[in-house]
Amino acid sequence: MKLIYEIASKTKLQLFCSILFLFFTDICFSQKVYSVKYANQADIKVFVGKYENQADLKVYKVKYQNEAGKNDGNWFFVEHQNQADKKIFFVEYENQADLKVSFVSYKNQAGWRNKNKSHLMY
Repeated sequence: MKLIYEIASKTKLQLFCSILFLFFTDICFSQKVYSVKYANQADIKVFVGKYENQADLKVYKVKYQNEAGKNDGNWFFVEHQNQADKKIFFVEYENQADLKVSFVSYKNQAGWRNKNKSHLMY
């Protein structure tokens, strides 16, 4: 009887750990984006500005998927649309955009300037 209890407890612990791992993996790496070809395919239309002070979000393009942030401006561009958390379309004019971004040179510069728009990337 004791052996059955130990096996059941171990199985429950493994299941709990697996679920916890999947949950945190999804949270930690949720800024995977894919650039679509047409506006009607996008979740968000994005305008890239020249100056940081014009942007809602300052974006740093990370090199590796595991560096992508939750919703902090650290973006990883995936190769395939089905890998992305958000599909974006880059517009030509500012007034067409849902979100204005500026790409920055350093990871610690990334972040929201206008937190009212942060819901767009969740």
